[in-house]
Amino acid sequence: MKKFLIIKYFLSLILLLLITIISIGCKNNYKKITICEVAHSVFYAPLYAALELGYFEEQGIEIELVNGNGADKVMAALLSKDAQIGLMGPEASLYVYLGGQENYAINFAQLTRTDGSFIVSREKIDNFTLQDLKGKTILGGRKGGMPEMTLEYVLKQAGLLVGQDDKSVLEKNGVMVRTDIQFGAMAGAFSSGEGDFTTLFEPTATSVVNNKKGFIVASVGEFTGEIPYTAFCALKNYIKENEEIIQTFTDILYKAQIWVLSNNPEEVAKMIQPHFASNTIEELTIAMTKYKEINAWSNNPYFSKKALDNLMKIMIEAKELDQEVMNHDVYEKIVTTKYAINSLYKK
Repeated sequence: MKKFLIIKYFLSLILLLLITIISIGCKNNYKKITICEVAHSVFYAPLYAALELGYFEEQGIEIELVNGNGADKVMAALLSKDAQIGLMGPEASLYVYLGGQENYAINFAQLTRTDGSFIVSREKIDNFTLQDLKGKTILGGRKGGMPEMTLEYVLKQAGLLVGQDDKSVLEKNGVMVRTDIQFGAMAGAFSSGEGDFTTLFEPTATSVVNNKKGFIVASVGEFTGEIPYTAFCALKNYIKENEEIIQTFTDILYKAQIWVLSNNPEEVAKMIQPHFASNTIEELTIAMTKYKEINAWSNNPYFSKKALDNLMKIMIEAKELDQEVMNHDVYEKIVTTKYAINSLYKK
């Protein structure tokens, strides 16, 4: 009997060892991808939903998600090959391509379709309009970044005089847009007393409100209309060498976009909550509701030429691009719709 128990014990150990070896072997067969995101925000809910729903794991993809805190840093991570896929505004791809980089970034899947930032005021303002910004200072983010450019575009469309880091514009009853504070530091700077207004993404904006440091008065996206605010991109050579991964990634994104659009804010908030441990379900639900109200997410990953043209017009208005660029077919260079179209046909 004792001998039987000893044999049974060793057989159990061998079985456990085999299971461990098989598990490690399976894990090693996973395709590992590092995604560098421009910011960590519920604005990118479909990505987090895909992770939590197990869509990547089902396809044998292991994801490492890192926060770049700015499109310039995300692009640097791609160029240095510290990340394989970037999530950021397509303006970064334009800068790199027009700068002469041979192995530039190509956008293969659009995620959001409008500006996802909210204007936060230090004081409560009922019936806010953009005219309430006259003679005030607003924290706009990095010069040449999408948040700063779309903010300036919206202000100018409203007929406001805008100056970057120029106090003299305040004397003319204009709006001073500050670009000296990094994107990731804007909430802290505003809470510490910098600026009369700031623009913030969710759930940061709601957290500032809950901490009694400000009031959300408007969505920038309400004024911008449809633009390809954020998209997934990868270097040209990486896409060429890893078409299967890019296609699978796009398929997963489309599936996640449908899931987010099909479920109510609270259900989505509960699903993505593991990625926002410091926020309550209530805060995330409020944030999700706001984004659904402004139709923040694209219905599918397709990135249209019209969308890029709209983006370039904003960049030209911000004097970050020359008008001449509209005469060149940069869309064919920095955007590919091949994988998005394949995903749509599969449906």
